[in-house]
Amino acid sequence: MRMQQRKQSLPGRAKSLRLKLTEQEQELFRQHAEPLLAHPQVLEMEQFVQHGSVSCLEHSIAVAELSFLVCRRLGVRADVPSLVRGALLHDFFLYDWHEKQDRTGLHGFTHPYTALKNAERLFSLNDLERDIIVKHMWPLTWKRPRYRESVLVCMADKCCSLWETFFCRLPQKGKNSIGIE
Repeated sequence: MRMQQRKQSLPGRAKSLRLKLTEQEQELFRQHAEPLLAHPQVLEMEQFVQHGSVSCLEHSIAVAELSFLVCRRLGVRADVPSLVRGALLHDFFLYDWHEKQDRTGLHGFTHPYTALKNAERLFSLNDLERDIIVKHMWPLTWKRPRYRESVLVCMADKCCSLWETFFCRLPQKGKNSIGIE
Protein backbone atom coordinates (compact mmCIF):
# COMPACT_ATOMS: atom_id res chain seq x y z
CA MET A 1 0.00 0.00 0.00
CA ARG A 2 1.44 3.36 -0.97
CA MET A 3 1.59 6.08 1.70
CA GLN A 4 -0.43 8.41 -0.51
CA GLN A 5 -3.12 5.73 -0.80
CA ARG A 6 -3.65 5.49 2.96
CA LYS A 7 -7.00 6.36 4.46
CA GLN A 8 -8.05 9.71 3.05
CA SER A 9 -8.36 12.76 5.27
CA LEU A 10 -11.81 13.74 6.42
CA PRO A 11 -13.81 15.71 3.85
CA GLY A 12 -12.89 19.38 3.79
CA ARG A 13 -9.38 18.83 5.15
CA ALA A 14 -6.42 20.31 3.33
CA LYS A 15 -3.14 18.55 2.66
CA SER A 16 0.10 19.70 4.21
CA LEU A 17 3.37 20.42 2.47
CA ARG A 18 4.18 17.12 0.76
CA LEU A 19 7.26 16.63 -1.37
CA LYS A 20 7.81 13.97 -4.01
CA LEU A 21 9.78 10.96 -2.82
CA THR A 22 11.39 8.58 -5.30
CA GLU A 23 10.08 5.00 -5.31
CA GLN A 24 13.15 3.88 -3.37
CA GLU A 25 12.65 6.68 -0.82
CA GLN A 26 8.94 5.84 -0.52
CA GLU A 27 9.77 2.21 0.20
CA LEU A 28 12.38 3.08 2.85
CA PHE A 29 10.06 5.64 4.48
CA ARG A 30 7.22 3.10 4.48
CA GLN A 31 9.38 0.51 6.23
CA HIS A 32 9.88 2.88 9.15
CA ALA A 33 6.45 4.54 9.17
CA GLU A 34 3.97 1.72 8.60
CA PRO A 35 4.24 0.06 12.03
CA LEU A 36 3.15 3.34 13.66
CA LEU A 37 0.65 4.27 10.95
CA ALA A 38 -1.08 0.92 11.39
CA HIS A 39 -1.71 1.60 15.08
CA PRO A 40 -5.34 2.64 15.80
CA GLN A 41 -4.40 5.28 18.36
CA VAL A 42 -1.92 6.92 16.00
CA LEU A 43 -4.69 7.01 13.38
CA GLU A 44 -6.84 8.91 15.92
CA MET A 45 -4.68 11.96 15.14
CA GLU A 46 -6.75 12.26 11.95
CA GLN A 47 -9.67 13.47 14.11
CA PHE A 48 -7.90 16.61 15.31
CA VAL A 49 -7.04 19.75 13.34
CA GLN A 50 -3.46 20.89 13.78
CA HIS A 51 -2.89 24.02 11.65
CA GLY A 52 -5.25 25.59 9.14
CA SER A 53 -7.48 22.70 8.18
CA VAL A 54 -4.76 20.03 8.26
CA SER A 55 -5.17 17.09 10.64
CA CYS A 56 -2.54 16.18 13.22
CA LEU A 57 -1.91 12.93 11.34
CA GLU A 58 -1.41 14.65 7.98
CA HIS A 59 0.88 17.22 9.66
CA SER A 60 2.95 14.53 11.39
CA ILE A 61 3.36 12.53 8.18
CA ALA A 62 4.42 15.68 6.31
CA VAL A 63 6.98 16.52 9.04
CA ALA A 64 8.31 12.95 8.97
CA GLU A 65 8.57 12.94 5.16
CA LEU A 66 10.28 16.34 5.02
CA SER A 67 12.75 15.37 7.78
CA PHE A 68 13.46 12.10 6.00
CA LEU A 69 13.86 13.80 2.62
CA VAL A 70 16.23 16.49 3.89
CA CYS A 71 18.29 13.83 5.62
CA ARG A 72 18.49 11.68 2.50
CA ARG A 73 19.01 14.39 -0.11
CA LEU A 74 21.62 16.32 1.90
CA GLY A 75 23.43 13.17 2.98
CA VAL A 76 22.99 13.86 6.69
CA ARG A 77 24.14 10.91 8.79
CA ALA A 78 21.18 10.03 10.95
CA ASP A 79 19.31 7.27 12.73
CA VAL A 80 16.57 7.25 10.09
CA PRO A 81 14.16 4.84 11.83
CA SER A 82 14.24 6.98 15.00
CA LEU A 83 13.94 10.20 12.99
CA VAL A 84 10.78 8.92 11.25
CA ARG A 85 9.26 7.48 14.44
CA GLY A 86 9.97 10.62 16.47
CA ALA A 87 8.57 12.85 13.75
CA LEU A 88 5.40 10.78 13.46
CA LEU A 89 4.85 10.95 17.22
CA HIS A 90 5.93 14.56 17.85
CA ASP A 91 2.30 15.80 18.03
CA PHE A 92 0.70 12.65 19.47
CA PHE A 93 -1.30 14.63 22.05
CA LEU A 94 -4.81 13.44 20.97
CA TYR A 95 -6.99 16.41 21.85
CA ASP A 96 -8.39 19.49 20.12
CA TRP A 97 -5.92 22.16 21.16
CA HIS A 98 -8.21 24.88 19.82
CA GLU A 99 -10.68 24.15 22.64
CA LYS A 100 -9.78 25.14 26.19
CA GLN A 101 -10.25 22.10 28.38
CA ASP A 102 -9.08 21.03 31.81
CA ARG A 103 -5.45 21.26 30.71
CA THR A 104 -3.05 23.43 32.63
CA GLY A 105 -0.61 25.61 30.73
CA LEU A 106 -0.56 26.78 27.15
CA HIS A 107 -0.70 24.12 24.44
CA GLY A 108 2.51 25.28 22.73
CA PHE A 109 4.50 24.66 25.91
CA THR A 110 2.77 21.54 27.23
CA HIS A 111 1.83 19.38 24.25
CA PRO A 112 5.32 17.91 23.71
CA TYR A 113 5.10 16.31 27.17
CA THR A 114 1.56 15.05 26.53
CA ALA A 115 2.72 13.58 23.22
CA LEU A 116 5.67 11.91 24.95
CA LYS A 117 3.45 10.47 27.68
CA ASN A 118 1.01 9.07 25.09
CA ALA A 119 3.83 7.65 22.97
CA GLU A 120 5.60 6.02 25.94
CA ARG A 121 2.33 4.43 27.04
CA LEU A 122 2.04 2.58 23.70
CA PHE A 123 5.54 2.26 22.27
CA SER A 124 9.07 1.55 23.38
CA LEU A 125 11.05 4.72 22.66
CA ASN A 126 14.77 5.37 22.64
CA ASP A 127 16.44 8.57 23.92
CA LEU A 128 16.62 10.07 20.44
CA GLU A 129 12.88 9.61 19.82
CA ARG A 130 12.10 11.12 23.24
CA ASP A 131 14.33 14.11 22.44
CA ILE A 132 12.60 14.64 19.08
CA ILE A 133 9.16 14.62 20.68
CA VAL A 134 9.95 16.84 23.67
CA LYS A 135 12.16 19.38 21.90
CA HIS A 136 10.36 19.91 18.59
CA MET A 137 8.91 23.22 19.87
CA TRP A 138 12.31 24.86 20.37
CA PRO A 139 12.86 27.85 20.53
CA LEU A 140 9.38 28.42 22.01
CA THR A 141 10.34 25.96 24.71
CA TRP A 142 13.75 26.51 26.23
CA LYS A 143 15.11 22.99 25.90
CA ARG A 144 17.35 22.81 22.84
CA PRO A 145 17.43 19.69 20.65
CA ARG A 146 20.32 17.41 21.59
CA TYR A 147 20.63 15.40 18.38
CA ARG A 148 20.86 16.31 14.68
CA GLU A 149 17.69 14.28 14.06
CA SER A 150 15.86 16.42 16.64
CA VAL A 151 17.03 19.57 14.85
CA LEU A 152 15.85 18.21 11.48
CA VAL A 153 12.39 17.39 12.86
CA CYS A 154 12.20 20.76 14.66
CA MET A 155 12.97 22.63 11.43
CA ALA A 156 10.66 20.46 9.31
CA ASP A 157 7.89 21.08 11.84
CA LYS A 158 8.36 24.84 11.47
CA CYS A 159 8.26 24.62 7.66
CA CYS A 160 5.14 22.44 7.60
CA SER A 161 3.41 24.53 10.28
CA LEU A 162 3.98 27.76 8.36
CA TRP A 163 2.76 26.16 5.12
CA GLU A 164 -0.36 24.79 6.79
CA THR A 165 -1.15 28.02 8.62
CA PHE A 166 -0.88 30.24 5.55
CA PHE A 167 -1.78 27.98 2.62
CA CYS A 168 -4.03 25.22 3.96
CA ARG A 169 -7.00 27.15 5.18
CA LEU A 170 -10.31 26.31 3.60
CA PRO A 171 -12.38 29.42 2.90
CA GLN A 172 -15.13 30.07 5.41
CA LYS A 173 -18.60 30.59 4.05
CA GLY A 174 -18.85 34.15 2.71
CA LYS A 175 -15.07 34.80 2.98
CA ASN A 176 -12.11 34.28 0.70
CA SER A 177 -9.14 32.06 1.58
CA ILE A 178 -7.54 34.72 3.81
CA GLY A 179 -10.73 35.50 5.72
CA ILE A 180 -11.87 38.71 3.99
CA GLU A 181 -15.57 39.08 3.19
